[in-house]
Amino acid sequence: MRSVNVMIAASLVAVLTGCAGEADGSATPQRPAPSATQTPSPQAAAMGVPAPDVRIPTDPVKLASALKETSTALNEAIDGWTKGSQEHPPQDLVLLSLHQQRIYRAMARNTTLTQGVVRRLPKGLAAEARDNTTAIAKLLSLAHPISAAQRKRMRLAEPPPAKPLRGYMTRAEKRFGVEWEVLAAIMLVETKFGRVRSASSSGAQGPMQFMPGTWRQYGLGGDVHNARDAVLAAANYLKASGAPRDYRRAVFAYNHDARYVDAVLAHARQIKRDSRSFYAYYNWQVFVLSAQGDVRLTGPR
Repeated sequence: MRSVNVMIAASLVAVLTGCAGEADGSATPQRPAPSATQTPSPQAAAMGVPAPDVRIPTDPVKLASALKETSTALNEAIDGWTKGSQEHPPQDLVLLSLHQQRIYRAMARNTTLTQGVVRRLPKGLAAEARDNTTAIAKLLSLAHPISAAQRKRMRLAEPPPAKPLRGYMTRAEKRFGVEWEVLAAIMLVETKFGRVRSASSSGAQGPMQFMPGTWRQYGLGGDVHNARDAVLAAANYLKASGAPRDYRRAVFAYNHDARYVDAVLAHARQIKRDSRSFYAYYNWQVFVLSAQGDVRLTGPR
């Protein structure tokens, strides 16, 4: 869809977990959307909801314990949110997701630490940790530091609500046969589910980052900035590129770098393993690299 180093916005952590480049527009860092309740879930209250920038342990025993506690509390918070009628995620869920993301970012930068943590985790969480740290490490290897001036030009916004987004993806799967988990992983990596509104320096646009020519061919007459239209177009494009028969080929057509493909498929694999991961990823925030290290642009302060 676009070259690897054209976009400043994206994902995973990864610096934006995704790719790097120059963005246009202006914006101030986003604050979390108001939620219907700020009451922490019982598990979150018991562990103490982590502050947005609390120190991440560097000892593998302590970090494994922190990841287990965070994951348990986060899953409970997700269950409570998704079973209710509240549109915006509660504040404890946002903070727990951010803490999870920061743990995985720290692990992705230190193979020895990751190995020490993973062997102390239960089987299911160990598989999740391997996929998340692999994805983040791959995306970090694609990222480049950006300047303060570039950060100021980035356009950021609240993402569309999570439940309708998932609905767009499941409907696209029914229409084109492309797994909704892959579509979710691409939107995570590209724009953190629409938090990044900047166009890439090469002109890619919208929550799924389409180049104008590709959009004209696969956009089905929709609006590139509309999440529903963009998800349908992405499914259309991926099917034309080889999905569902060959997802590696299809995702490589989306971005011509094997590291990007590995990251997308690792995140998709985790969503398939536990669909609650979609809601955790939805609450992951936008990070970029600076010459001094990570800079978080969105989320609670």
